[in-house]
Order: sequence, then structure tokens, then C-alpha cells
Amino acid sequence: MPLLTECYYQGAFKCGAKLGLKFWLCWDVGNGTGHNLVAKYSDLEINNLIAESKPLALGWRSQIRMRDINVNKTGDFDVEGINKNNFRVILRKNSINQLDFSIILGFSSPTSTKLFNLRRYDGKSHEHTNPIEKQKFYDFHIHKATERYQNYGNYAEDKYAEVTDRFSSFGEAFECLLKDCAFELPDDPQLIIPIFN
Repeated sequence: MPLLTECYYQGAFKCGAKLGLKFWLCWDVGNGTGHNLVAKYSDLEINNLIAESKPLALGWRSQIRMRDINVNKTGDFDVEGINKNNFRVILRKNSINQLDFSIILGFSSPTSTKLFNLRRYDGKSHEHTNPIEKQKFYDFHIHKATERYQNYGNYAEDKYAEVTDRFSSFGEAFECLLKDCAFELPDDPQLIIPIFN
């Protein structure tokens, strides 16, 4: 894990969306280069970013190019929210184990070199532990960025997760992310494409 040092409070920095985000900037010297800045957000700021409307253009699915990396298929696409914040959706699914997948909504902060994971929808392929609560489970789950876990250590903003029965496949998890995170779908007769099945 990277060693985080030289943290300082930025105060009422006006992020691109003029949300007035207050955050910590931390110098990540773990890779020896000292070039990674990590932003830290409050629970209110995290909720505001998730609730920001994220309109998808007609034909948005064509932006996604799934690539084979070892046994995984991965892809991503970017979207701009109505407040001009930039978000990235990252998709990963295992080609062998259909229960091994992850779909992430990240925030591209203009003040950080690290994508801030707001939500992560994971398959039932591994045991997860919430270290603060000392909860363990083996199920489908949703990771949520929290201020509490950023303060816990190593700036693992989305370490906390909750069990869910709202999805049991990659496609269903992707639909949940779109609904939960304020994506606006265009009028498009192609509701499902093969990569989401």
C-alpha cells in the first residue's frame, strides 16, 4: 500500500462543478515518484457526486470497447455530469467465472491523479471483509465510498461494502449502477447489448 504523507487541508476549493468540495490533498510517495495526489471527500460531497445527473448520449454504448486481459474482459467509458464533473465507468468480467465481475463508478477530480471510486458493484466470487465493522460475507455486494473509510487508513475510499440481492449477473449489476448513480439514458430502442449480458 502507498505511504501517504504531507497531507494538508485545502478548505473551500471550488471543484469544476462549483460544489464547493472541501477535501484533503495527500502526496502519495509510495511509488517513489511523488506525483500522485489523492483527494479526500466528505459523505455529503460523495452523495452529491453520485446524485449529479449524468446524461448519456445516443449511441453511448459504442464508446465501450471490451478488451481481453488474461481471463478478464475489461472496458470503460467517460461521461460528463450536468455540473461539468467528469466520471468514468470501469467494467470487468471474468471469461471463465460468470460470478466474478466488477463495475465501478469513479470520479475524475481535477485536483487528483487518482480516480476516486464512488461505487463498485462486485460479483459473488470472493469473501469480503469490512475491517471497521469486522463483518465478513461471501455474496453479491456494493462497495460505497465513505469518509469514515478514507480516515481509516490507506485512503481506501470504497473498502466498505453491503450485501445486495438486487443483482446476480454482470448485466443486472450494470443496470443497478445506472439507476443508483443518476445516469440519464437516451431514448434508445437498443436497451441491451451483448457485453452487458
